[in-house]
Amino acid sequence: MNNRLRIRKGDTVVVTTGKYKGVKGKVLKVFPEARKIIVERVNFIKKSTRPTQQNQQGGIIEKESPIHVSNVMLWNSKINDVTKAVFKVIGDKRVRVCHKTGDEI
Repeated sequence: MNNRLRIRKGDTVVVTTGKYKGVKGKVLKVFPEARKIIVERVNFIKKSTRPTQQNQQGGIIEKESPIHVSNVMLWNSKINDVTKAVFKVIGDKRVRVCHKTGDEI
């Protein structure tokens, strides 16, 4: 199985399915082996934490949890629409380009 993802850390994506459908956010972390990503302000979970030296209060915190990469699409700000990223060989380098416009991402 090819673990290369078309979405990378720092990209802006739009959630296409589920509870957070239509939410736009920035990719914070990528897990290529599991084919999952963490998107800011998407898929919050509540987690209980114990008191530690850094967090002496402890308690319940909310944080983002991973979602599958198939549930998001890349956002292209130039055309204000979602798009797919495809790989093209330009010279001796592989680069990601927008499928709709052909612009380099």
